[in-house]
Amino acid sequence: MSDRKPLVLDVDGTFLRTDLLLECFWAGLGRAPRATLAAAFGNLSDRAALKRALARIAPPQIDLLPLRAEIAERALAAREEGREVVLASASDAELVAALAAQYDLSGDSLGSDGRTNLKGDAKAQALKAAYGGRGFDYAGDSTADRAVWQAADRALIVGNHPRIAADLTAAGHSVDMIQDGWRWRDLVRALRPHQWIKNVLLFLPMLASHDFTLSTFLLVLAGMAVFSAAASCIYIVNDLLDLEADRLHPTKRTRPFAAGSVPIGVGMAASGALALLALGGGAALGPAFLGVIVLYVTLSLGYSLRLKRMRWIDIATLATLYTLRVMAGAAAGGAEASFLMLVFVFPVFLTLGCVKRMTELALATNDERLPGRGYGRADRGDLLNVASLGIVGALVIFFAYSMTEQAQTLYPSRWLLWVALVPLAAWLIRMVLLGYRGKQDYDPIVFALRDKTGLGLIFFTLSLMLYGAGLWQKWFGF
Repeated sequence: MSDRKPLVLDVDGTFLRTDLLLECFWAGLGRAPRATLAAAFGNLSDRAALKRALARIAPPQIDLLPLRAEIAERALAAREEGREVVLASASDAELVAALAAQYDLSGDSLGSDGRTNLKGDAKAQALKAAYGGRGFDYAGDSTADRAVWQAADRALIVGNHPRIAADLTAAGHSVDMIQDGWRWRDLVRALRPHQWIKNVLLFLPMLASHDFTLSTFLLVLAGMAVFSAAASCIYIVNDLLDLEADRLHPTKRTRPFAAGSVPIGVGMAASGALALLALGGGAALGPAFLGVIVLYVTLSLGYSLRLKRMRWIDIATLATLYTLRVMAGAAAGGAEASFLMLVFVFPVFLTLGCVKRMTELALATNDERLPGRGYGRADRGDLLNVASLGIVGALVIFFAYSMTEQAQTLYPSRWLLWVALVPLAAWLIRMVLLGYRGKQDYDPIVFALRDKTGLGLIFFTLSLMLYGAGLWQKWFGF
């Protein structure tokens, strides 16, 4: 870069690996959704006013925002050389000034002031007025920065803009490029494909009704794929709402949106596409399945926006979301989901919801409440009590089911259902104890499907039930 000339840095996508406007929007949806939506729709045609309104509703925690390491290193080197380092952004001036103060950059930062959107030509004119034509070097990442690069002496281009670089070089500018961009594998990671395994719960009604026909299997498999799209849509929304909390978390801070490895705008587009896929696929599988999908997405959004911050209600909501998977399986395959089966799975999932919170508290590094949640370590005892009640409730309901007419029809050796209560109880107790001791993953369902001992108990339970139904004898002749 030029000796002694100020180094001017764009903020969104350049100094930061994120966008301040979108950060404010999602932070606002999490803290004050009504005010945020009113500000967004009320200022759609006025970008500067929109940025000012959102910045005042929910300013992000500046020190947690992800920096672009290459640009931060160049800024530090320029300061050590005695050069002025200035932030100039189309983001709101108040946020830009706070960012400059956080990293001890020049106080002469520039940003949108609520009336003028400092972007493109407007930014170029402001910088020329401050430093003169070619009186500064500029780092940016967007095609909107073309006018600013043309007004600068040297250009630092972040991203893949070969034509702009060639034009600037032909015009006599010195150009330095930093090739950077998001990777598809990071976006796929944001979809949390490992969580799709939870959707095997859709097969529960098929198993419970002993309907093992190929047509039912394929319908439920299609339902599982559609439900996975709906779940991934919500996972992205949840990550965008939880940006600040994730950045405070010891492991979640590496998630793609929190770390800035995938742009927020890309996540929003992916979430919208997945929502359309889920609704379209749900409609193809029938109105009952579509209704469950709509209910799941609606309740999930409520959980992400508000319910997950409410003690006990969050766990009940998690249990309901898992129960909806069972209902979706019944709707997709046409299998009958008895009332008692649905009532049985709810306390099981209520227990696992408590396990999830106990694990988080056991792995927490301090006694403060979990970021974005309503629990602290003092709540571990209450969570253990509720989990224990869930175990008792599930076992009692399972026993009650064994006395129903449907159970008598499906299970000729009904006494084996009572025997199956023993490994089932052992599995639930094991899950609770491991969660209380912090020896689980943050998601108990994912942990359960990887835990060899736990899987052994589950398969033993299922084997007893299948033998009691006479299916082992029918399939294998014994």
